[in-house]
Amino acid sequence: MKKSLLIILILALSFTWGLSSSGLAEERLKISSTTSTDNTGLFQALNPPFEKRFGCRVDVIAVGTGKALKIGEMGDSDVVFVHSRLSEDAFVAAGHGVTRRDVMYNDFIIVGPTNDPAGIRGTRDAKKALVAITKAGAHFISRGDDSGTHKKEKSLWKKAGVAPKGRWYSEAGQGMGAIIQIANEKMAYTLADRGTYLAYKNKVSLETLCEGDPDLFNPYGIMAVNPARHPHVNYVLAMAYIGWVTSHEGQKIIRGFGKEEFGQPLFIPVAVP
Repeated sequence: MKKSLLIILILALSFTWGLSSSGLAEERLKISSTTSTDNTGLFQALNPPFEKRFGCRVDVIAVGTGKALKIGEMGDSDVVFVHSRLSEDAFVAAGHGVTRRDVMYNDFIIVGPTNDPAGIRGTRDAKKALVAITKAGAHFISRGDDSGTHKKEKSLWKKAGVAPKGRWYSEAGQGMGAIIQIANEKMAYTLADRGTYLAYKNKVSLETLCEGDPDLFNPYGIMAVNPARHPHVNYVLAMAYIGWVTSHEGQKIIRGFGKEEFGQPLFIPVAVP
């Protein structure tokens, strides 16, 4: 199976390189992905070298994971790059995606105002933190958009035995960067991925108050949209991109992304040791 996948990838890379060198019209690759990969600026580091090598243009559709998967399901993207493993597995099992690969991970954190009205600072149990926020009636801003972050948040509330509702709980229906800014304006708590928070840290006064819970693990996966379902998708270029992101070169870019500016990487690559 692994040998067959390798052969397909080599053929895809060779064929795509031939297209880019032949003087044909510039090809386009459409990626539906999360706001966290886009808001952090990761694609600005990862995509230009790929575009140069393969003579193509990469268009990123940055939405929540749920919407990104739906776009792939409709055949309106060639690649899906998201962070909700259960949803990704369901997407592949339903025949919408193929060749899923692990790419990287970071973690979720609960951030909030410096005065910390719920008293969760230093808490390593996300469920206890959410219960404390509920009891304090402290304002919490939810993504509310079926994103990977929203899916994680809902699972944490369920484990905490809390059905969040009331004036203290708001669903904003926005991307991660926007949610962090809204929470900052309202001096509220929110669940954020660490990468996006670090990218916005100097723009807000919110602090990391709860971290380190294994339940806050945040893995990212990538897959091609199934060409058997949607013959028009650019499967060859999609396979080339998956190969790029999970190659030594692509993983090196991910490993170094954020170190200089933030003092730590925003994502940890896992495809290559």
